[in-house]
Amino acid sequence: MAITTPHRPPAHPVYVIGGGPGGLAVAAALGARGVRAVVLEKSDAVGASWRAHYDRLRLHTTRRLSALPGLRMPRSFGRWVARADVVRYLEKYAEKHELEIVTGVEVFRIERDGAEWILHATGGRRLTGRAVVVATGYNHTPHVPDWPGRDAYEGELGHARTYRNPGPYEGKDVLVVGAGNTGAEIAADLAEGGAARVRLAIRTVPHIVRRTTAGWPAQRTGILVRRLPVALVDRMGDLMARVAVPDLSAHGLPRPTTGLATRQREGAVPVQDVGLIDAVRAGKVEVVAAVEAFDGGEVLLADGTRIAPDSVIAATGYRRALEPLLGHLDVLDGDGRPVVHGARCPREAPGLYFTGFTNPISGMFRELAIDAERIARRIARSSAK
Repeated sequence: MAITTPHRPPAHPVYVIGGGPGGLAVAAALGARGVRAVVLEKSDAVGASWRAHYDRLRLHTTRRLSALPGLRMPRSFGRWVARADVVRYLEKYAEKHELEIVTGVEVFRIERDGAEWILHATGGRRLTGRAVVVATGYNHTPHVPDWPGRDAYEGELGHARTYRNPGPYEGKDVLVVGAGNTGAEIAADLAEGGAARVRLAIRTVPHIVRRTTAGWPAQRTGILVRRLPVALVDRMGDLMARVAVPDLSAHGLPRPTTGLATRQREGAVPVQDVGLIDAVRAGKVEVVAAVEAFDGGEVLLADGTRIAPDSVIAATGYRRALEPLLGHLDVLDGDGRPVVHGARCPREAPGLYFTGFTNPISGMFRELAIDAERIARRIARSSAK
């Protein structure tokens, strides 16, 4: 007598939204555990954000501590991996792990339907998944403040996302707004690349750290102190800064009054020096007050100064832009960021995961790799029940 087993329809896949390093890492970690994952990427290729970054950019974290699960970065990339090599690595990563990636598909809304998730996407698609991992990225939508007079500004105003190299700015007077890592590096790039004058507008003085000190990378320090009390790290950071970073007060960059770890808790990571200190000391980058408004062809600064640069580059950050996607699910905080991340799900949204929405001093790629393994383990255990 033949014994038959009841037919079970194949389980719905886990959908991963975003084909950047975080999304690819989660998909690979899931695949290694026998869980089908489908990556949905709205652009036409993986690593879209890295393809769009400026030419000079390199990972601020070391090659050895930046690999994703299941594939080392080649030694030929050097210690500090260039933007183009990051893109090549992500392409190779997707190929090696045989990831199922669907490009040209944007997810507009996620809804809960019983124990499953419904994704509304490009072309009227209605996709059903048993779990969803949102990996759309920390730097998703460029943000330019709504400065008074901005729309009538007669000069050239653009976001740092569109900056590639200093070539178009040769011989020009350029104002860079924002002293995060992007603004600091673009200002140094312009100063080295032939801009006639470079000014850097700063509202809040950043913490500046050396990328390496006596061969020791700042990332390793970030890893070691990550779990220490904030007050202790603040004191350690102040001590290290006084030893490794010169006092730039005379050049408009005094030492911050708020501690490094305290500032990081507020969402601001320290600026890793890749040329800014030397450029400021040499007068090639001038530090000026924050931008308050635009008036015709002039820029008004917070100290009352008026300047008339040829170009303004707003290195003023990004927005996560998650509200249209899942703002209705009550899973975001007041700043539009997920209330949880990694292997934890929001209480009212089991099966919904987030990765890549923090900016840790221990290194973004490293934390993405850790999150990927944890999320995959959690989903695999849930699937086995």
